Amino acid sequence: MEKKQIPAYGGQAVIEGVLMRGQSSVAMANRTPENEIVLYREKLTGIYTSKLSKIPLLRGLIVLWDSLGLGMRFLTLSANIQTGEDEKIEGPMLFITLAISIVFGVGIFFLTPALISGLIGKFFIINEWVINLMEGFLRLLLLIGYLWIIGRMPDIQRVFMYHGAEHKTINAYEDNAELKPEIVKKYSVEHTRCGTSFILTLVIVSILIFSLFGPLPLSWRLLSRVLMIPILAGISYEYIRLLSKHMDSPIVKIVIKPNLALQRLTTREPTLEMIEVSITAFNAMKKMEDEEESMISID
Repeated sequence: MEKKQIPAYGGQAVIEGVLMRGQSSVAMANRTPENEIVLYREKLTGIYTSKLSKIPLLRGLIVLWDSLGLGMRFLTLSANIQTGEDEKIEGPMLFITLAISIVFGVGIFFLTPALISGLIGKFFIINEWVINLMEGFLRLLLLIGYLWIIGRMPDIQRVFMYHGAEHKTINAYEDNAELKPEIVKKYSVEHTRCGTSFILTLVIVSILIFSLFGPLPLSWRLLSRVLMIPILAGISYEYIRLLSKHMDSPIVKIVIKPNLALQRLTTREPTLEMIEVSITAFNAMKKMEDEEESMISID
C-alpha cells in the first residue's frame, strides 16, 4: 500500500504520557494514578506558526526551542497529574529553567570536550585535525554515556517506553494502519525524525564542521563552539528532514542506521496501555489539525 503524503507529525514522551505535536496544535494524553486517561489540547501560536518556521536552517532553531520550551511545560504538567499538585512553569520561570538547561547541556556536551581536547593540544604536539576528531569522539562518548546512565533509572525507563509508544503510533499512521493498540504494537519503536537522531546528527555535523577550523587559542576555541551551535542545529535539522523524505532510497536506509541504533538507548517496548495513551494523544491532535484545515478551506 502506498504511503500517504502527510505533514511531519511528531511528539515526545512525558511522565506517564505522550505529547503529540502537529502543524498548529498539540495534545497530551496521560495515564493518571487512578488508571484513567486525561487529555490536554492547545493551539500553537506565535513563532510556532509564523513564516519564520518555514525558513530553511532557521526552522531548525525553532524546532529546538519548541522541544525545550513546549516540552518542558507539558513535562511539568504531566508530573502534576501524578502528584496532584498544580505547579506551573511559565513566564520568567520558564525562561530561567530553559536557560539553566541550555547552559548545562552546552557546558557538558560542547565546552567540556572542547576544553579537554584543547588542553591536550596545548601541552602535546598533536595535529589540529586529530585534536578536533578527539573532541568529537569525546562529545559522542559523553552523549552515549549520559543516555545509557539515565536509561537505567526505573522512572526514566517508563518514559522511554512511552517514547517507544509515540514512535509506534506515528509509524503506524504514516503506514495507513488502523490506530488500535494491537495493530500499532507491531510497528517499530524507531523513527527517523526522532529528537535522538537530531542530537546524534548534531554531534556528527559538529565533528565535520569543527575539523575545518584551524588552530585556535583555547578561549576562542570554546567561544567558537558556543557561537556555532545555532548553525549546527539548523544544518542538522535540514539533514534529518531531507532524509525523512527519501526513506525508500537504499542509500538513505544505510545512512540512518547509526541514528536508529542510538534510539535504542532512548526507547523501550511499550505496553498496550501505553500505546492506548499515545493513540489518544495523536487522535486528539489530528482532530484539531483537521478542524483547522477545514476552517482554512472554508475561508
